[in-house]
Amino acid sequence: MAVHDEDNLDFKKYLRGDNTKLQAIKDKKLRGQLSAREELYGKSATVAAKVDKWLMPSEGGYLEAEGLEKTWNIKQDAIVREVDLLSSRKAFDIVLPDFGPYTMDYSLNGRHMVFAGRKGHLAIIETRTMHLKKEFQVRETVRDVAFSPIMNTFATAQKKYAYIYDMKGTEFHCLKERVSPLKLQFLTNHLILASINKFGQLHFQDISTGEMVGHHRTGLGHCDVMKVNPSNSVIGLGHTCGKVTMWNPNNGTPLVKMLCHHGPVSSIAFHRGGHLMATAGVDRKIKLWDLRKFEVLFTYSGHAKTMDFSQKGLLALAGGSLVQIWRDEAGNQDYRFYMKHRMVKGFQVGDLLFQPYEDVLGLGHSMGISSILVPGSGEPNFDTFVANPFETTRQQREREVHQLLDKLQPEMIMLNPTKIGSVKRKRKGSDNGFNKQELEAEMAEAVADAKSMRRSKKTKGRSKPSKIEKKKKESISEAKRPFLEKQIEEERSKTQKIEKKQMDLPVALQRFVRK
Repeated sequence: MAVHDEDNLDFKKYLRGDNTKLQAIKDKKLRGQLSAREELYGKSATVAAKVDKWLMPSEGGYLEAEGLEKTWNIKQDAIVREVDLLSSRKAFDIVLPDFGPYTMDYSLNGRHMVFAGRKGHLAIIETRTMHLKKEFQVRETVRDVAFSPIMNTFATAQKKYAYIYDMKGTEFHCLKERVSPLKLQFLTNHLILASINKFGQLHFQDISTGEMVGHHRTGLGHCDVMKVNPSNSVIGLGHTCGKVTMWNPNNGTPLVKMLCHHGPVSSIAFHRGGHLMATAGVDRKIKLWDLRKFEVLFTYSGHAKTMDFSQKGLLALAGGSLVQIWRDEAGNQDYRFYMKHRMVKGFQVGDLLFQPYEDVLGLGHSMGISSILVPGSGEPNFDTFVANPFETTRQQREREVHQLLDKLQPEMIMLNPTKIGSVKRKRKGSDNGFNKQELEAEMAEAVADAKSMRRSKKTKGRSKPSKIEKKKKESISEAKRPFLEKQIEEERSKTQKIEKKQMDLPVALQRFVRK
């Protein structure tokens, strides 16, 4: 593979190992295919090196210790003294003892931060200038807050309903379909607001049209742990029975149900790549899961009330007044101790979140809001088509229009987004290409459609409640009939195959036929 050293670019960083020795291959066809593949690898390495040089000029840095010194022994005061003036202002403490504990969220570009106290205090701060944009009191319990990806609005989970406010504190909407919400999450690419309430009901609502696109009962009781996977927009829930379930708006049953802990799940977090999940439980175990195989990679001892992954893959977790940051130094998903920060005694951390495109970790605790510096946590190069921390008002309006035009439909939310656009292959041993689970899911969808079908009112005597209920049962049985007939046909074909095998064998060996 010939790679020209144009503009003194570093190609070795992007090459896929050494070149294949094509002279030793005798097959001409295979040799031609491999030579074309090697040439393609060289071109891709050239393009990647040029992109790295011109479009990604900044590089992130981490704490580096000298000699026997350890990075987790470096205090925040020492870090603040060594950084520049603008970065030093990003480490602060806001003590508000009368309205806590506090929860918080950042906007998509990290420019604004909203925080909410349990006793009704709401405030919005511009993170670059630390200017207070708005502060008001709703005089009601506020359990969670989440920034909307459009229109500079944010949603709050209050005592009775969920509300949406703008940056001036004006109430836009009261979402009465969400009774007693506990947690809120926005699906950025789909413009959907997801919420879970104290009854275990999961709601999905399109914020661009106001349509309720999903309403599911988890069936696992009270739930106050919820995070969204940034890769595929699947919602993850942590339950008191130790299970983690994953949901999308289209399925009434969970896509995945995994037993992660032998006790209530206290927190979950998803890596930006979408293949790594961290869970923490009351059983004092912290586990890292590979979501491609749904297996445990590593198990650590410890407790975490809240966790979050940064844009560069750092894992922050907090329990009590201690905040820890872990880092994957070797690149094998084995996280090790990187930094720690201990709050003032009595400050119980209940929420933490990394600020996008900044080396900052925001903390919401029982006595207010704090922010610490975590070198290497933020993405140093931002894409203005995705999120621009320095965008003007005009750019913000254009971005909102593009987001509405590029909005993805709820049907595109799935565990493996690469399946979109591919052809579904026929399964072996199945005439219709569907397995038992898929047939059951289709039957559940058909029954739900039959139940939700509107029936027009007819003449007197024909719209009695008893007759309406009878017609509803008939429509449900009609919806189930084709699926039940398929199951009967499959069972009949199985029995015929077994009988045929038995007929081919002697009488003495027929009892050994696998049924």
